[in-house]
Amino acid sequence: MKKSIFITLITVTSFCAGYAFNNAFNKQKTTRMKKVTGIGGIFFKCKDPKKMTEWYQQHLGLITNPYGATFEWYEGDDSTKKAQTQWTPFAENTKYFEPSQKDWMINYRVDNLEALVAELKKEGVTIVDTIESYPYGKFVHILDAEGNKVQLWEAVD
Repeated sequence: MKKSIFITLITVTSFCAGYAFNNAFNKQKTTRMKKVTGIGGIFFKCKDPKKMTEWYQQHLGLITNPYGATFEWYEGDDSTKKAQTQWTPFAENTKYFEPSQKDWMINYRVDNLEALVAELKKEGVTIVDTIESYPYGKFVHILDAEGNKVQLWEAVD
């Protein structure tokens, strides 16, 4: 009888310990900061941005604006939350992509820019400038592992 109580006690203890460990492990996973949530924009250099925008409008049907074109979409987690991705040609002599020497720059959408920048600083990532706020969101630029300038954007949708 003592043996069956002991086995039952060990089984229950093992189950509880396993449950507690699993719960703690899964809680760590869900509280880890989500970083990039999508592509916020694609920017590239060209000889004549106005002509390039007109070409894409005429031949590929982009609905353009003074900044290029904006693609609207709905976030997967919340089908009522509208989001957007910006497509923008820049003049070939723009200094905006510096210090990168590339002819392109990608903008990534993020959830919490200030917390992400703090984390990136701890990880030794080069932060090019300070966070700037506009009516449509917050922005900052970083350099990736090969020195490409990357723009991070916390949108106000």
